[in-house]
Amino acid sequence: MLAPVAALALLALSGCGSRLSSPETLFGVIQPYQIDVVQGNVVTQEVMAQIQPGLGRTQVREILGSPLLADPFHADRWDYVFTIHRQGVPKQQRRVTVFFKGDVVERFEADTLPSEHEFVASIDKPTEIKKPPANLTEAQVAALPVPVKTEDARKTPQGAVREYPPLESGR
Repeated sequence: MLAPVAALALLALSGCGSRLSSPETLFGVIQPYQIDVVQGNVVTQEVMAQIQPGLGRTQVREILGSPLLADPFHADRWDYVFTIHRQGVPKQQRRVTVFFKGDVVERFEADTLPSEHEFVASIDKPTEIKKPPANLTEAQVAALPVPVKTEDARKTPQGAVREYPPLESGR
């Protein structure tokens, strides 16, 4: 008689354990705050359009910034990797690789890059602005008294009027 009760209790607790071990939520209800993680250089279509074969390393660095990965064993290759992890937005990762021959760009490879407008839209969190429900009906709003015009009060200076003695006495 005790064995079926123990088995049922163990089964019930194992279901709770899977909820507790989930890193995304606590009890399936509370979601902890996760900080935004942005790594690397943002490279868009407009920026990548400036990279052409024949550019020097200094020019590439001015346009794309410092590479995230500059391997001493592959000195003729710079890797630009961009990742962003933001709560409420799908994770993104993009890679651009620039190959050099000597000190000039020979070729480059890139993932599908968004335009600047598409990039901003992809990381923007949708915000919902909820308009509070009106507590008054239109008839009640119409019955409210009209505020008194206070144009005269705005023209008069506010605060204390001060007079200061001259800084230097007349000699």
